[in-house]
Amino acid sequence: MPKTQHPGMILLATFLALLGALALAPLIGSQELHFGKVMAYLSGTTTPDGVIFFKVRLPRVLLGVLAGAGLAVAGVVFQVLLRNPLATPYTLGVASGSAFGALLVIKTGLVFSFLGFSSIQFAAFAGSFATILLVYLLGRKAGRISVYGMILAGVTLNYLFAALILILHYLADFTETHQMIRWTIGGLDISNYAVILRSYPIVLATLIVLFLLSNALNVLSTGEEMALSKGVSVSLIQKIAFAAASLLTATVVAVSGPIGFIGLIIPHLLRMVMGTDHRYLIPASACLGGAFLVAADTIARTILSPIDLPVGIITTLLGGPFFLWVLVRQQPL
Repeated sequence: MPKTQHPGMILLATFLALLGALALAPLIGSQELHFGKVMAYLSGTTTPDGVIFFKVRLPRVLLGVLAGAGLAVAGVVFQVLLRNPLATPYTLGVASGSAFGALLVIKTGLVFSFLGFSSIQFAAFAGSFATILLVYLLGRKAGRISVYGMILAGVTLNYLFAALILILHYLADFTETHQMIRWTIGGLDISNYAVILRSYPIVLATLIVLFLLSNALNVLSTGEEMALSKGVSVSLIQKIAFAAASLLTATVVAVSGPIGFIGLIIPHLLRMVMGTDHRYLIPASACLGGAFLVAADTIARTILSPIDLPVGIITTLLGGPFFLWVLVRQQPL
């Protein structure tokens, strides 16, 4: 294990990386933007540069920060709760449940919008929430959360939803299949500020809750017996952390789809350089997760321009080799 650096300095570096991503990403693309024309859009003058900046690029950047921060922090928490360094926000079947909900709506053609959210987003959230509830109910044992029970329940539900998704694909026509594949890859192609603005309060609230649990998570990561001996209410902390991380994951997946590997890459990278103190690890994961996903999306929309790749492809291409590198190192991170 490489020597860790001062966590405060790493946290500052991740915050600066996030600020840099927020400032630079909207300016990068196949179309060069002129600052004056972008600012003219704010005064009421409709300019192509302003439309591209405010209607195309800025919403993607804001959603990238939300999704990247949420998935990275959820990954940190699930790795503690499941006592598994390779756990991700999707380990317990949340992605499969949300995908089944979204794809079912695509297949049935049920179209509506409420509070800026589409029927697909509502169905994805409902599928995630139902999966979380089932995993929790099946994983409870004698009034406490059973880690192994939850993992088994999550794996079983993953297989069940995978079978149902295959049935939907088999019954779908070409157009529906394209929509299904596009959604399951995950992406940030959004222009609706209402969806983003209504999602941010949920994500921020859950991030704050999880940060307030930092000290308890530090103790819990050493083992349940040690945590109990230190006076930590293990059952209560597990329930709160599980509920907050699950709500965080469900909210993100509903608006961006199941973007892969963020919840695995970011926690591992930060543990390598700053250690396992969750007082620093959680906010650093939020900052670096947001910056990383914004950068990945910038690559996705520019590398094959004018083709706009789903960002899930880029994160998987980066995450796959990283995961193999973790295995080759043959030591826990």
